Amino acid sequence: MANKVLDKNEIYLNGTYFPLTRPVQSTLASLYPPKVTIGDTTRDSQTRASVISWSDWRGGIGVERMQGPADADKAWYSTLQLRYRRHLVLPALATETRAQLSDSTAVSGAITFIAEKGSDLYVGFDKRPYVYSEGGETHGADFLTQLTNGGSAYSFPDTPTDSITISMAGTDYVVVAHTGGYSYYSANTTVTDKTTDAKFLTSWDDRLWGIDSSGQLWYTLTIGGTPVNDALLPVQDGFVTDLFVGRDSTGTQIIYAATKVGLYAHDMANGRFVETQFQLPFHEFNGVGTVRWRDAIYNPSGLGIYKYINGNNNAVVTVMGPDRDDGLPAIQRGTIKKLVGTHTELLAAIDATTAPAAQSSTDWSFHVPVAQGSRTAVIDASTGHSSIIGWNDVGWETKWSATTSAAAKAVEHMLVTNAGKGDYRLWWGFNGKLWNQSVPFDVLNPSQLSRFEYDTSGFLETPWFDAQQSEVDKLALQLKVEVQDASSTETVAVQYAIDYSDTYTSMGTITSDGTTSYTFGSNLGTTFRAIKFKITLAREAGTTIAIMKKSPDVVSLTLEYRKKLAAKYGHAVEVNLNETYKGKDPKQLRASLVSAIESNTLVEFTFRDDSGGTRNYYVDVTSATGIEYTGHDERGSSRITLVEP
Repeated sequence: MANKVLDKNEIYLNGTYFPLTRPVQSTLASLYPPKVTIGDTTRDSQTRASVISWSDWRGGIGVERMQGPADADKAWYSTLQLRYRRHLVLPALATETRAQLSDSTAVSGAITFIAEKGSDLYVGFDKRPYVYSEGGETHGADFLTQLTNGGSAYSFPDTPTDSITISMAGTDYVVVAHTGGYSYYSANTTVTDKTTDAKFLTSWDDRLWGIDSSGQLWYTLTIGGTPVNDALLPVQDGFVTDLFVGRDSTGTQIIYAATKVGLYAHDMANGRFVETQFQLPFHEFNGVGTVRWRDAIYNPSGLGIYKYINGNNNAVVTVMGPDRDDGLPAIQRGTIKKLVGTHTELLAAIDATTAPAAQSSTDWSFHVPVAQGSRTAVIDASTGHSSIIGWNDVGWETKWSATTSAAAKAVEHMLVTNAGKGDYRLWWGFNGKLWNQSVPFDVLNPSQLSRFEYDTSGFLETPWFDAQQSEVDKLALQLKVEVQDASSTETVAVQYAIDYSDTYTSMGTITSDGTTSYTFGSNLGTTFRAIKFKITLAREAGTTIAIMKKSPDVVSLTLEYRKKLAAKYGHAVEVNLNETYKGKDPKQLRASLVSAIESNTLVEFTFRDDSGGTRNYYVDVTSATGIEYTGHDERGSSRITLVEP
């Protein structure tokens, strides 16, 4: 039961009742010290409020909860373009081409390869190869033409597994691998089939190289020559996941084989594969879609990517996939199945039909997932949204994401090329259709573009912001959003959520340029432990790509808030030690007071008759004066200060 005080000018402290010479004086002790401003004032110099501003998103996606100023340029997830400082604009337009012949006959099937040769773009639907045509005055739209052989429509003997474009003896060829053999063509009317087994292909040393599922490497010196067996990969049957050319430790280009357990280098002089320093625990998708980009080899492993730089006796491995930091939202997770490089970015295709897994044990020093048999899925593979994201050595940006209606569909192959439409584009297969998107050669400034193919909508979710003090209540006061190029058809919708809830509250929709201010709680403020915002951009949907629509442009997002410590009180009291009080003489009272002062634990203090104990405080004695006099006289008074920690 809580102790209480019944008499006037009395306190209870650490088990003893003391008389007072004057009333208790209480003050609020839980106050931040005033801010110190050196030089000119800034947005955060105001005494009673703090400010955080988001205007640079180049850190990319993947941070769910901010850890400080270093995360101020990052988003949790976004489909908007994040590559620009003080510009947040709609994503680039992704266009679905028509899967049909020139006579409008529908073409169906999974996309099994995408290849280029000169200005021609080739795409496989199941076993059938087609050449893509943009259309024009005759047909009015894009269409496909199936390759022929001997005058008849041609199909590969089996489903394609890989393709490359190669030049041999002055002629360009498209070579397509399929289980049980490979096929090649230089003209759209003649296709040659070979029966040498090939799962993956590459070109090196003026030769065509292939490897089958058992790891047997072969080469041919001419496009139609007899393949010669070379090295045998020293891994289990079915472990090879890719074949490509990269730099060895001396800087020489050699063949590498990616496997489910790491990289193997081809030793041409001795006709063998050599285990590299880059070896991994087993993963079903280790190495799938591996690519050489700029100075390094990028090796996917589930949702992770390893950057591997092979130097002289010093290999450097860096984890830089979208699973770094806080990963991706569950609905966006999946397995990286393809990487392609552009002038400015490395693009990764995430297949959401293959659910990633939570590790029961993990080597966090290398961020290595354990074998598949000991994992459990973290999302249902039938609910995820496949996507394409880009890495620019700073952060990840979403280039395209499947809609909710297309959940559980896989991205089927990717290629960056000038073929097809005559300009630099990313082409990919998805849900049995061929898609494309314009890819810039360099970093653009949205305010300097007169024409750009923007998509119709996109959004950004900020990380959860707790002001780096999760234990302190914050009060959201005002949000200011600066916008350009807004109108009744180019809009910016603003929402917020608090305290880790998935429910958003709408603040409004911006339809005009300038700075729009929103207050919280009808000007009383909104209390939060953590807060985040969702910004949704939209434009009027055009009927044709020929009419380039502009994008609303968010310049900055600024939150004014107040941090408030939990109320803690200090009390100044003057204890009367001049007479015996409730059975204790002055010497005993003084001894009890010294015991309270020297206590290593908090001491109970109250001066009210409160049976509920709501005004019983647990305090430190932070100052004391007049504790001792001289001689034998124990009488006197002592002024002490009691403060809640």
